[in-house]
Amino acid sequence: MTPNSGPKGMQMTIRQMKRDAASILRGRRCQAAGRPEDLSMSYWRQSLHELVRDPLALTGLAILSVLITVAILAPFLAPYDPDDIQVERRMLWPCWDHPLGTDKFGRDILSRMIFGARLSLLMPSIIVITTLTVGTTVGLVSGFKGGLVDSLLMRLVDIKSSFPGLLLTLAIIGMLGPGILNAVIAMSITGWTGYARIIRGMTLQLREMEFVDAARCLGASDTYVIFRHILPNVISPVVLLATLNMGGAILSMAGLGFLGLGAQPPAAEWGSMLSDNRGFMFYAPYLVVVPGMGIMITVLAFNLLGDGLRDAMDPKSGRLAEEMRG
Repeated sequence: MTPNSGPKGMQMTIRQMKRDAASILRGRRCQAAGRPEDLSMSYWRQSLHELVRDPLALTGLAILSVLITVAILAPFLAPYDPDDIQVERRMLWPCWDHPLGTDKFGRDILSRMIFGARLSLLMPSIIVITTLTVGTTVGLVSGFKGGLVDSLLMRLVDIKSSFPGLLLTLAIIGMLGPGILNAVIAMSITGWTGYARIIRGMTLQLREMEFVDAARCLGASDTYVIFRHILPNVISPVVLLATLNMGGAILSMAGLGFLGLGAQPPAAEWGSMLSDNRGFMFYAPYLVVVPGMGIMITVLAFNLLGDGLRDAMDPKSGRLAEEMRG
Protein backbone atom coordinates (compact mmCIF):
# COMPACT_ATOMS: atom_id res chain seq x y z
CA MET A 1 0.00 0.00 0.00
CA THR A 2 1.44 3.36 -1.07
CA PRO A 3 1.64 6.26 1.39
CA ASN A 4 -0.98 8.26 -0.54
CA SER A 5 -3.51 5.43 -0.86
CA GLY A 6 -6.51 4.94 1.37
CA PRO A 7 -8.91 7.45 2.96
CA LYS A 8 -6.17 9.37 4.74
CA GLY A 9 -4.19 9.79 1.52
CA MET A 10 -7.28 10.92 -0.35
CA GLN A 11 -8.00 13.55 2.30
CA MET A 12 -4.44 14.83 1.99
CA THR A 13 -4.81 15.02 -1.80
CA ILE A 14 -8.08 16.94 -1.54
CA ARG A 15 -6.56 19.36 0.96
CA GLN A 16 -3.59 19.87 -1.36
CA MET A 17 -5.93 20.57 -4.30
CA LYS A 18 -7.81 23.15 -2.24
CA ARG A 19 -4.54 24.79 -1.22
CA ASP A 20 -3.49 24.94 -4.87
CA ALA A 21 -6.84 26.43 -5.85
CA ALA A 22 -6.61 29.03 -3.10
CA SER A 23 -3.10 29.88 -4.22
CA ILE A 24 -4.32 30.40 -7.77
CA LEU A 25 -7.09 32.66 -6.53
CA ARG A 26 -4.66 34.72 -4.48
CA GLY A 27 -2.33 35.21 -7.41
CA ARG A 28 -4.88 35.27 -10.19
CA ARG A 29 -4.36 37.42 -13.22
CA CYS A 30 -6.80 37.89 -16.02
CA GLN A 31 -4.94 37.58 -19.31
CA ALA A 32 -8.06 38.43 -21.30
CA ALA A 33 -8.41 41.80 -19.66
CA GLY A 34 -4.67 42.36 -19.47
CA ARG A 35 -4.66 43.46 -15.83
CA PRO A 36 -5.12 42.10 -12.30
CA GLU A 37 -8.53 40.51 -11.91
CA ASP A 38 -9.27 41.96 -8.51
CA LEU A 39 -9.42 45.57 -9.74
CA SER A 40 -6.86 46.74 -7.22
CA MET A 41 -6.67 50.35 -6.15
CA SER A 42 -3.34 50.69 -7.91
CA TYR A 43 -5.03 49.93 -11.24
CA TRP A 44 -7.65 52.64 -10.74
CA ARG A 45 -5.00 55.04 -9.45
CA GLN A 46 -2.90 54.46 -12.54
CA SER A 47 -5.94 54.90 -14.80
CA LEU A 48 -6.80 58.17 -13.08
CA HIS A 49 -3.19 59.30 -13.45
CA GLU A 50 -3.31 58.59 -17.19
CA LEU A 51 -6.68 60.32 -17.52
CA VAL A 52 -5.58 63.59 -15.90
CA ARG A 53 -2.61 63.71 -18.28
CA ASP A 54 -4.96 63.81 -21.28
CA PRO A 55 -5.95 67.44 -21.97
CA LEU A 56 -8.82 66.50 -24.28
CA ALA A 57 -10.33 64.13 -21.71
CA LEU A 58 -10.03 66.81 -19.04
CA THR A 59 -11.72 69.28 -21.38
CA GLY A 60 -14.63 66.88 -21.86
CA LEU A 61 -14.85 66.24 -18.13
CA ALA A 62 -14.83 69.97 -17.37
CA ILE A 63 -17.61 70.65 -19.88
CA LEU A 64 -19.74 67.82 -18.49
CA SER A 65 -19.15 69.01 -14.94
CA VAL A 66 -20.41 72.46 -15.87
CA LEU A 67 -23.45 71.05 -17.70
CA ILE A 68 -24.40 68.75 -14.82
CA THR A 69 -24.00 71.59 -12.32
CA VAL A 70 -26.16 73.86 -14.46
CA ALA A 71 -28.84 71.15 -14.77
CA ILE A 72 -28.92 70.56 -11.02
CA LEU A 73 -29.03 74.26 -10.16
CA ALA A 74 -31.41 75.20 -12.98
CA PRO A 75 -34.12 76.74 -10.73
CA PHE A 76 -31.50 79.04 -9.20
CA LEU A 77 -29.59 79.91 -12.38
CA ALA A 78 -32.40 80.50 -14.86
CA PRO A 79 -33.33 84.20 -14.98
CA TYR A 80 -36.94 83.46 -16.05
CA ASP A 81 -39.52 80.71 -15.90
CA PRO A 82 -38.80 78.61 -19.02
CA ASP A 83 -42.53 78.31 -19.80
CA ASP A 84 -43.43 81.94 -19.08
CA ILE A 85 -45.10 83.42 -22.18
CA GLN A 86 -44.59 87.15 -22.79
CA VAL A 87 -46.10 88.04 -26.15
CA GLU A 88 -44.80 91.61 -26.02
CA ARG A 89 -41.24 90.25 -25.94
CA ARG A 90 -41.55 87.65 -28.69
CA MET A 91 -38.71 87.13 -31.18
CA LEU A 92 -36.24 89.41 -29.44
CA TRP A 93 -32.66 89.06 -30.59
CA PRO A 94 -29.99 88.58 -27.88
CA CYS A 95 -29.94 91.61 -25.61
CA TRP A 96 -29.07 92.56 -22.04
CA ASP A 97 -32.34 91.29 -20.55
CA HIS A 98 -32.35 88.13 -22.70
CA PRO A 99 -28.73 87.14 -23.48
CA LEU A 100 -29.82 84.41 -25.92
CA GLY A 101 -33.01 86.08 -27.15
CA THR A 102 -36.64 84.94 -26.97
CA ASP A 103 -38.77 82.61 -29.09
CA LYS A 104 -42.10 83.10 -30.88
CA PHE A 105 -43.95 82.98 -27.56
CA GLY A 106 -41.64 85.41 -25.80
CA ARG A 107 -40.01 82.66 -23.71
CA ASP A 108 -36.42 83.26 -22.65
CA ILE A 109 -34.06 81.00 -24.62
CA LEU A 110 -31.35 81.02 -21.93
CA SER A 111 -33.81 79.79 -19.31
CA ARG A 112 -35.10 77.08 -21.65
CA MET A 113 -31.56 75.97 -22.44
CA ILE A 114 -30.72 75.73 -18.74
CA PHE A 115 -33.83 73.71 -17.92
CA GLY A 116 -33.45 71.76 -21.15
CA ALA A 117 -30.12 70.44 -19.92
CA ARG A 118 -32.04 68.40 -17.36
CA LEU A 119 -34.06 66.37 -19.86
CA SER A 120 -31.26 66.31 -22.43
CA LEU A 121 -28.88 64.70 -19.91
CA LEU A 122 -31.23 62.72 -17.65
CA MET A 123 -33.19 60.80 -20.29
CA PRO A 124 -30.13 59.56 -22.24
CA SER A 125 -28.53 58.58 -18.91
CA ILE A 126 -31.56 56.44 -18.06
CA ILE A 127 -31.40 54.83 -21.50
CA VAL A 128 -27.70 54.01 -21.21
CA ILE A 129 -28.03 52.64 -17.66
CA THR A 130 -30.99 50.46 -18.67
CA THR A 131 -29.40 49.07 -21.82
CA LEU A 132 -26.10 48.56 -19.99
CA THR A 133 -27.78 46.61 -17.19
CA VAL A 134 -29.88 44.40 -19.48
CA GLY A 135 -27.08 43.81 -21.98
CA THR A 136 -24.49 43.03 -19.32
CA THR A 137 -26.84 40.59 -17.57
CA VAL A 138 -27.70 38.77 -20.80
CA GLY A 139 -24.05 38.67 -21.87
CA LEU A 140 -22.83 37.33 -18.52
CA VAL A 141 -25.48 34.61 -18.30
CA SER A 142 -25.11 33.61 -21.94
CA GLY A 143 -21.33 33.46 -21.90
CA PHE A 144 -21.01 31.75 -18.53
CA LYS A 145 -23.76 29.16 -18.89
CA GLY A 146 -23.14 28.25 -22.52
CA GLY A 147 -25.05 25.40 -24.15
CA LEU A 148 -28.80 25.76 -24.63
CA VAL A 149 -29.01 28.96 -22.57
CA ASP A 150 -26.36 30.59 -24.72
CA SER A 151 -28.04 29.47 -27.94
CA LEU A 152 -31.47 30.76 -26.91
CA LEU A 153 -30.21 34.13 -25.70
CA MET A 154 -28.02 34.68 -28.76
CA ARG A 155 -30.89 33.78 -31.10
CA LEU A 156 -32.94 36.43 -29.30
CA VAL A 157 -30.11 38.91 -29.85
CA ASP A 158 -29.87 37.91 -33.53
CA ILE A 159 -33.62 38.34 -34.04
CA LYS A 160 -33.56 41.78 -32.47
CA SER A 161 -30.45 42.78 -34.41
CA SER A 162 -32.10 41.80 -37.70
CA PHE A 163 -34.33 44.88 -37.42
CA PRO A 164 -32.81 48.34 -37.97
CA GLY A 165 -32.58 50.04 -34.59
CA LEU A 166 -34.15 53.33 -35.68
CA LEU A 167 -37.01 51.60 -37.50
CA LEU A 168 -37.76 49.41 -34.49
CA THR A 169 -37.65 52.43 -32.18
CA LEU A 170 -40.10 54.32 -34.37
CA ALA A 171 -42.40 51.28 -34.53
CA ILE A 172 -42.46 50.97 -30.73
CA ILE A 173 -43.16 54.68 -30.31
CA GLY A 174 -45.90 54.34 -32.91
CA MET A 175 -47.56 51.70 -30.73
CA LEU A 176 -47.00 53.48 -27.41
CA GLY A 177 -47.59 57.01 -28.66
CA PRO A 178 -45.30 60.07 -28.67
CA GLY A 179 -43.81 61.25 -25.41
CA ILE A 180 -40.46 61.38 -23.71
CA LEU A 181 -41.15 58.40 -21.43
CA ASN A 182 -42.26 56.25 -24.37
CA ALA A 183 -39.16 57.33 -26.30
CA VAL A 184 -36.96 56.22 -23.39
CA ILE A 185 -38.76 52.85 -23.23
CA ALA A 186 -38.40 52.32 -26.99
CA MET A 187 -34.70 53.16 -27.04
CA SER A 188 -34.05 50.99 -23.98
CA ILE A 189 -35.70 48.02 -25.69
CA THR A 190 -33.66 48.41 -28.86
CA GLY A 191 -30.24 49.36 -27.50
CA TRP A 192 -29.02 46.50 -25.27
CA THR A 193 -27.87 43.92 -27.82
CA GLY A 194 -24.50 45.55 -28.48
CA TYR A 195 -23.57 45.25 -24.81
CA ALA A 196 -24.76 41.63 -24.73
CA ARG A 197 -22.51 40.60 -27.63
CA ILE A 198 -19.41 42.28 -26.24
CA ILE A 199 -19.88 41.03 -22.67
CA ARG A 200 -20.65 37.50 -23.86
CA GLY A 201 -17.40 37.39 -25.83
CA MET A 202 -15.39 38.56 -22.83
CA THR A 203 -17.17 36.12 -20.51
CA LEU A 204 -16.38 33.19 -22.82
CA GLN A 205 -12.69 34.02 -22.42
CA LEU A 206 -12.84 34.68 -18.69
CA ARG A 207 -14.64 31.46 -17.74
CA GLU A 208 -11.68 29.44 -19.06
CA MET A 209 -9.20 31.19 -16.78
CA GLU A 210 -7.43 29.40 -13.94
CA PHE A 211 -8.93 31.53 -11.20
CA VAL A 212 -12.46 30.58 -12.33
CA ASP A 213 -11.58 26.88 -12.27
CA ALA A 214 -9.97 27.35 -8.87
CA ALA A 215 -13.10 29.03 -7.50
CA ARG A 216 -15.20 26.14 -8.74
CA CYS A 217 -12.83 23.65 -7.11
CA LEU A 218 -13.40 25.45 -3.82
CA GLY A 219 -17.14 24.97 -4.22
CA ALA A 220 -18.11 28.49 -5.28
CA SER A 221 -21.57 28.82 -6.84
CA ASP A 222 -22.11 30.13 -10.36
CA THR A 223 -23.62 33.33 -8.99
CA TYR A 224 -20.59 33.92 -6.76
CA VAL A 225 -18.16 33.27 -9.61
CA ILE A 226 -20.02 35.64 -11.93
CA PHE A 227 -20.24 38.51 -9.44
CA ARG A 228 -16.87 38.00 -7.76
CA HIS A 229 -14.62 36.95 -10.62
CA ILE A 230 -16.27 37.62 -14.00
CA LEU A 231 -18.13 40.89 -13.52
CA PRO A 232 -15.15 42.85 -12.07
CA ASN A 233 -13.20 42.10 -15.25
CA VAL A 234 -15.81 43.61 -17.55
CA ILE A 235 -16.50 46.73 -15.49
CA SER A 236 -13.92 48.95 -17.15
CA PRO A 237 -14.97 48.10 -20.74
CA VAL A 238 -18.62 48.53 -19.75
CA VAL A 239 -17.93 51.96 -18.25
CA LEU A 240 -16.03 52.93 -21.38
CA LEU A 241 -18.75 51.76 -23.75
CA ALA A 242 -21.44 53.48 -21.69
CA THR A 243 -19.54 56.77 -21.81
CA LEU A 244 -19.15 56.55 -25.58
CA ASN A 245 -22.81 55.57 -26.03
CA MET A 246 -24.03 58.60 -24.09
CA GLY A 247 -23.29 60.80 -27.07
CA GLY A 248 -25.35 58.58 -29.36
CA ALA A 249 -28.22 58.47 -26.86
CA ILE A 250 -28.26 62.28 -26.61
CA LEU A 251 -28.36 62.60 -30.40
CA SER A 252 -31.13 60.00 -30.66
CA MET A 253 -33.28 61.68 -28.02
CA ALA A 254 -32.74 65.06 -29.67
CA GLY A 255 -33.69 63.53 -33.03
CA LEU A 256 -36.89 62.06 -31.63
CA GLY A 257 -37.68 65.39 -30.00
CA PHE A 258 -37.10 67.13 -33.34
CA LEU A 259 -39.56 64.72 -35.01
CA GLY A 260 -42.15 65.39 -32.32
CA LEU A 261 -41.87 61.87 -30.89
CA GLY A 262 -39.90 62.75 -27.76
CA ALA A 263 -40.48 65.61 -25.34
CA GLN A 264 -43.81 67.32 -25.96
CA PRO A 265 -44.54 71.07 -25.70
CA PRO A 266 -44.14 73.05 -23.57
CA ALA A 267 -41.32 70.91 -22.07
CA ALA A 268 -37.89 72.49 -22.48
CA GLU A 269 -35.70 69.99 -24.34
CA TRP A 270 -33.01 70.85 -26.85
CA GLY A 271 -34.31 68.62 -29.66
CA SER A 272 -37.87 69.89 -29.34
CA MET A 273 -36.54 73.47 -29.26
CA LEU A 274 -34.95 72.84 -32.66
CA SER A 275 -38.25 71.51 -33.96
CA ASP A 276 -40.31 74.40 -32.60
CA ASN A 277 -38.04 77.04 -34.13
CA ARG A 278 -36.93 75.47 -37.41
CA GLY A 279 -39.29 77.73 -39.36
CA PHE A 280 -37.37 80.79 -38.15
CA MET A 281 -33.92 79.51 -39.16
CA PHE A 282 -33.26 82.37 -41.59
CA TYR A 283 -35.20 85.10 -39.80
CA ALA A 284 -33.81 84.40 -36.32
CA PRO A 285 -30.98 81.86 -36.64
CA TYR A 286 -30.12 82.08 -32.95
CA LEU A 287 -33.27 80.06 -32.20
CA VAL A 288 -31.76 76.95 -33.80
CA VAL A 289 -28.05 77.70 -33.44
CA VAL A 290 -28.20 77.86 -29.63
CA PRO A 291 -29.86 74.46 -28.97
CA GLY A 292 -27.87 72.92 -31.81
CA MET A 293 -24.63 74.10 -30.23
CA GLY A 294 -25.79 72.74 -26.87
CA ILE A 295 -26.31 69.28 -28.37
CA MET A 296 -23.03 69.39 -30.28
CA ILE A 297 -20.93 70.49 -27.30
CA THR A 298 -22.48 67.88 -25.00
CA VAL A 299 -21.93 65.02 -27.45
CA LEU A 300 -18.38 66.21 -28.11
CA ALA A 301 -17.66 66.32 -24.36
CA PHE A 302 -18.82 62.72 -23.87
CA ASN A 303 -16.76 61.55 -26.85
CA LEU A 304 -13.64 63.31 -25.58
CA LEU A 305 -14.09 61.79 -22.13
CA GLY A 306 -14.82 58.36 -23.59
CA ASP A 307 -11.69 58.40 -25.74
CA GLY A 308 -9.64 59.47 -22.74
CA LEU A 309 -11.08 56.68 -20.60
CA ARG A 310 -10.35 54.17 -23.35
CA ASP A 311 -6.70 55.13 -23.47
CA ALA A 312 -6.37 55.34 -19.68
CA MET A 313 -8.19 52.18 -18.61
CA ASP A 314 -7.31 49.65 -21.26
CA PRO A 315 -5.76 50.19 -24.69
CA LYS A 316 -7.43 46.98 -25.88
CA SER A 317 -10.84 48.55 -25.24
CA GLY A 318 -10.38 50.66 -28.35
CA ARG A 319 -11.35 47.65 -30.44
CA LEU A 320 -14.48 47.10 -28.35
CA ALA A 321 -15.48 50.72 -28.74
CA GLU A 322 -15.15 50.52 -32.51
CA GLU A 323 -17.29 47.36 -32.56
CA MET A 324 -20.01 49.06 -30.52
CA ARG A 325 -19.95 52.14 -32.73
CA GLY A 326 -20.18 49.97 -35.82
